[in-house]
Amino acid sequence: MTQVHVPVLAGELIAVLDPQPGELAIDCTAGGGGHARLIADRIGPDGMLIGIDRDPLAEERFAELAGEIPCQTRFVRDDFATALKLLRDEQIHADLVYMDLGMSSMQVDTWARGFSYAYDAPLDMRMDPDQDLRAQEIVNEWDERRLGGVLREYGEERFAHQIARAIVRARKRGPLSSTHELVDAIKAAVPVPAQFGSGHPARRTFQALRIAVNDELAQLDAGLPHAWELLAPRGRFAAISFHSLEDRRVKRCLAARARGCVCPPEFPICVCGRVPEAELLTRRAIAPSPGEVAANPRARSAHLRAARKLKEGA
Repeated sequence: MTQVHVPVLAGELIAVLDPQPGELAIDCTAGGGGHARLIADRIGPDGMLIGIDRDPLAEERFAELAGEIPCQTRFVRDDFATALKLLRDEQIHADLVYMDLGMSSMQVDTWARGFSYAYDAPLDMRMDPDQDLRAQEIVNEWDERRLGGVLREYGEERFAHQIARAIVRARKRGPLSSTHELVDAIKAAVPVPAQFGSGHPARRTFQALRIAVNDELAQLDAGLPHAWELLAPRGRFAAISFHSLEDRRVKRCLAARARGCVCPPEFPICVCGRVPEAELLTRRAIAPSPGEVAANPRARSAHLRAARKLKEGA
């Protein structure tokens, strides 16, 4: 690998997935390949690792990784919802499926792609540089109401209305084309005392725009069922999320599959016939240790959830 990539919750992911020699693993968000390398070392030469990512840089990293790891490999360049459906249609049965959601470190550190408010860069934020929609279009073309709705829904930003209004006011003087221009508009809208609260005042706005540009939550809603259907009986699924919007979706998906009888409590016997199709491997989300957060501050908001498949189909 040409750069050092530090995977988040790596030891915890390996512990819950428990990869074994000869197993087939699917990495839905290959990114820099940190988790993939650890999985590959454990499934060995008889195992197969399938990497998925829509970022061409991730494809390059995976090609480098494939020359260094012991297992067989395959890469699918697409969003993971589409790629998982493709693999499901091929009737592939996986022992391990895992997701490391959100943006990768290599995307944040590639300043020209505009993911970070720490660098002055073009307002891009595309994970797939071949797609048309960029953050610049959202910021400069969406009306105030739609823009405020995105900031409120995807960023859980309490000053969403004020920030949307400030952006619309700023773009009247000329299109916003850089991350620092956007940050200036955000700071003009957020009350000064709130700017010294938890995190950077632009953090939630940048999160919301990135999610909107890449349609991340719709991808997750579509991809979770496909990932589960790909699992063979006794197969293990895990997801690492970085904000509550992702974590709630993963939690609800796994909890619903782990639930058995849904008959009203007054029924003397079960008539629904529903049995659990999942065993939760994490009763509560696993968070990074203080030591990991100290070594890698980007791990601070990470949460890991996992489950084992008990039977075929819902």
